[in-house]
Amino acid sequence: MRKHRAFTLIELLVVISIIALLMAILMPALARARNQARTVACRALLKQWGPIWYMYCNDNNGYFSNGNLTDIGWTRGEWVIVLRSAYETRSDILRCPMAVKRLPDGASHGGPFHTYVMGGGGTGNLREEASYGQNNWLFNPPPGVAKIQGRPSEWHWRTMNVRQAAEIPVFADTMWRGGGPLDKGAKGEPPLFNGQWVDAGAEMRHFCIDRHNGFINHLFLDWSVRPVGLKELWTLKWHKTFDVRGPWTTGGGVTAADWPEWMRKFKDY
Repeated sequence: MRKHRAFTLIELLVVISIIALLMAILMPALARARNQARTVACRALLKQWGPIWYMYCNDNNGYFSNGNLTDIGWTRGEWVIVLRSAYETRSDILRCPMAVKRLPDGASHGGPFHTYVMGGGGTGNLREEASYGQNNWLFNPPPGVAKIQGRPSEWHWRTMNVRQAAEIPVFADTMWRGGGPLDKGAKGEPPLFNGQWVDAGAEMRHFCIDRHNGFINHLFLDWSVRPVGLKELWTLKWHKTFDVRGPWTTGGGVTAADWPEWMRKFKDY
């Protein structure tokens, strides 16, 4: 008589267990590799924004926009209007690959891994989704304008032709349209948890999000792109008088206990 060979139940269970074990080992590694690839893709997108910003300034005698598009009502996102002609056929470059979808609750702001939505009204009736935002200290305020959204006009960079360009942020990962961080006070405080939304005026918190494993990606005024540690944000030259050795830096005396608990594990600067 011919004998039929087959797996026993025990052998089948052993094979399934081995496969499950291998999956448990490989899945985290695959997830890390996928996120690393998205991080690299994010930097590549920001590299594309460099020529866009440069061409706008070059066509504007070296100056940034004036931050005074009063008919849109959302100055922090004015960049999406003035730069639109340069990217409108490539709207996918508005979003970091790690943040391409809106928050489930439909909130207008974004998060570490979610987009925000542009406002409506006037020439700004676009309703586009994005996860990058501008340093709002770049504006070139018109004569007679003392402040833009509370930000003193004399602190703005105004032009791309400045020193310290490699330390001046232009465009970066954000959870809002842009921001004008301060080195201290409410507009310079870190978030109490990753992705904390307070309001549009919580300027530093828009950028202080853990999107890339303790970093966010930045385009700088020398048109270079590099990752910036979350605590490093307080050492960048956001505006002309920004104290890069302020109270949230090691030079300014910050200690581990001063940071919100979720940030204490990140590198100090």
